Amino acid sequence: MRAACFATLASILAVGVQAHFQLSYPEPRGPFVEDDEPMFCDNYVNAVDNRTTFPISGGYIILNSEHTSWTFGVEISTKQNPTSFANFTANNTDNGQDQLVRQFATGSGEGSICIPLDLNSTGISGVKDGANVTLQFIFDGGDGELFQCADVTLAANASLPGGCSNSTGSGSSDSNSTSSGSSSSGSGSGAAAVAAPQALPVALVLGVVSLLAAFF
Repeated sequence: MRAACFATLASILAVGVQAHFQLSYPEPRGPFVEDDEPMFCDNYVNAVDNRTTFPISGGYIILNSEHTSWTFGVEISTKQNPTSFANFTANNTDNGQDQLVRQFATGSGEGSICIPLDLNSTGISGVKDGANVTLQFIFDGGDGELFQCADVTLAANASLPGGCSNSTGSGSSDSNSTSSGSSSSGSGSGAAAVAAPQALPVALVLGVVSLLAAFF
C-alpha cells in the first residue's frame, strides 16, 4: 500500500514540474517530441529542405508556452546544415561566443505568445536576403533548458502569418536585446538569469499532504 502511495505521489509531483513549449512559427524542423526537447534541436540533427521563408526585418516568433513564467532567447547559425550547439557560435567551436539574435529575457504567460524578432538589426555576417540560416530557440521555465530549431530562408519581402497576439496579454519584451549574459549550461545556449523553478500550486501541495496523512 505504501508503495502505491509513493507511486501516486511521484506522479502528482511530476505533473507539477514538467512543462514544455511548442514552436508554431517559423515551422520547426520536425513534429514536436516532448521527451527530446531537452536535446539539441528537439533531437532533429539535420536541416530540412523545405525551409520557411522568414523576414530579415520586422519578423516575429509564435510559440505556445506551458509555463507561467520563463526565460527565452534565440541563436542563429549561418551554416547550411548546423548539427550541433557549436554551430551556433561565432567561430563554430564549443567554446565560441553564442551567436544570439535575441538576447535572453524573462517573460510571463501561458498559451500563445508572439515575440518580435528583427534579424537585420543584429549585424551578424551572413544575415542577408536569400541566405539559408537556422534559428535555435531556447526556452527555460525553471526546470531545464528546452530547444527547438527552424531552418529558414531570409527574404526582404517575406509575408508573415496573421493572428500574432498574446493569449494572456503578456509576454517577453519587444526588444531584441533586453537581457544578456554568458553561457551557463555548457551546451552553448548562453542562458542568463534563468527563472527560478516554479512553485507548486497550493492545491497540489495540500493534496500531497492529505495523501501522506491517509497512509502514515
